[in-house]
Amino acid sequence: MSSRTIVLIHGMWMTPLSWEHWAKRYSDQGHPPAWPGLEAEPDELRRDPSPLRGLSITDVVDHYDKIIRGLDQPPIIIGHSFGGLFTQLLIDRGLGAAAVALGTGAPKGVLKLPYSTLRAGWPALRNPLGRNKVTPLTQKQFHWCFTNSLTREASDAVYQRYYIPGSARPFFQAGYANFNPNAVTKVDYRSPERPPLLLLTGEEDRICPPSVNRSNWEKQHQAATATEHREYPGRCHFPGQDGWEEVADYALAWTSEHANGAA
Repeated sequence: MSSRTIVLIHGMWMTPLSWEHWAKRYSDQGHPPAWPGLEAEPDELRRDPSPLRGLSITDVVDHYDKIIRGLDQPPIIIGHSFGGLFTQLLIDRGLGAAAVALGTGAPKGVLKLPYSTLRAGWPALRNPLGRNKVTPLTQKQFHWCFTNSLTREASDAVYQRYYIPGSARPFFQAGYANFNPNAVTKVDYRSPERPPLLLLTGEEDRICPPSVNRSNWEKQHQAATATEHREYPGRCHFPGQDGWEEVADYALAWTSEHANGAA
């Protein structure tokens, strides 16, 4: 195994608390910094979501860029959901030793857009004038798109512990990227400098279903460095679903092997 720092990037509607089990399993290697302005506890951010207003993809990626460049050596980067998209943008900059995008948002060029993915982002996208606003989810919406493999009771418990409102702007930046030649989610899929990348998702994931994961892999597979994808039966979008240990261990084993090989 690698002794590298593991930078854990959380997704939309979450805070670093969503990585609490993964970070503990990775012991002192796990480092889950918050998106800029989201260092508070979920309860506080639910009461005052003002730090989310206008927060863009570039704001978040630049924030993690600075963190990663300040480390002693290139880390393993693991991102979930929008954090997976941010991870792909960071390794496009040549950052990190190896990376995992879990249930990831898609960079520009991935054209697969299933109904379930569109429906998950619709609370933000339905208001064209609301790109700098905050996008909340009800418990019912959260259960449909985030925790659909869990019972409603279990989903509500996840919601109460981890959920915060989302920033609408990244949905517009990612959702319309394929119509924008200057999209901030654009990456060089053939870059020889891109670190190894593992794409993971659950077969029940409605935000990043297997068809999107494979389409993303087909694009990223054009790079000369290692690129793999894997799907897990019965798993939804929530990274803390029971059985998360198998996913976390595979992610660490794969990235450690490929980071050490690349080094």
